[in-house]
Amino acid sequence: MSKLLIVDDEFRIRELIKKYALYEGHEIDEAENGEQAVLKCRNNNYDLIIMDIMMPVLDGFGAVSQIRRFSTTPIIMLSARGEEYDRLTGFETGVDDYVVKPFSPKELMMRVSAVLRRSGGSEKEDDKNLFVYKGLVVDFAARVVTVDGERVQLTPREYELLFYMVNNKGIALTREQLISKVWGYDFYGDDRTLDTHIKLLRKALGDYASLIVTLRGVGYRFET
Repeated sequence: MSKLLIVDDEFRIRELIKKYALYEGHEIDEAENGEQAVLKCRNNNYDLIIMDIMMPVLDGFGAVSQIRRFSTTPIIMLSARGEEYDRLTGFETGVDDYVVKPFSPKELMMRVSAVLRRSGGSEKEDDKNLFVYKGLVVDFAARVVTVDGERVQLTPREYELLFYMVNNKGIALTREQLISKVWGYDFYGDDRTLDTHIKLLRKALGDYASLIVTLRGVGYRFET
């Protein structure tokens, strides 16, 4: 049984999600604004958080930013807004997935299951080594990436995407491959989600952004 925190200022939305989550066998806790969510996360351990953006007192972006200072609990952002800016802001603050209202409760539960499976996964033995290229160091075992001696802050999904590409450097990786390997076969988003993560990853790598090469009409390749 997984423990979920549902954060939304609309009671009916919380009740709808709660109904389906309880049916799936999850334990549920609730918060009606970002401030309550941060406090609950400090005092409780959750397996996953479903977070709305537009809320009084403290919005979802602010809450996620504060929670990420002390917790790596997976977060699914829930919002009526679907512009690229909101997606970028959410992923930059550490969101693991993004669902736009109005949403299908069944689809949301499938995304919850997919994120929970990924967050509970163990690292492969083959990953327990270092990749070093000039000032870029990727420590697979410690899940640490440094650029010219400075540690780079990445979201869990960005780590997985970078690790997979580095482990397959020099190989043309299709969009379908990257999505299935990093997000799973039960991913219900679109190519824009992958493109957004690539954009954020390049930004984080700074001078080494060019190592991620775009293959027009195919996907991406990591090359040194």
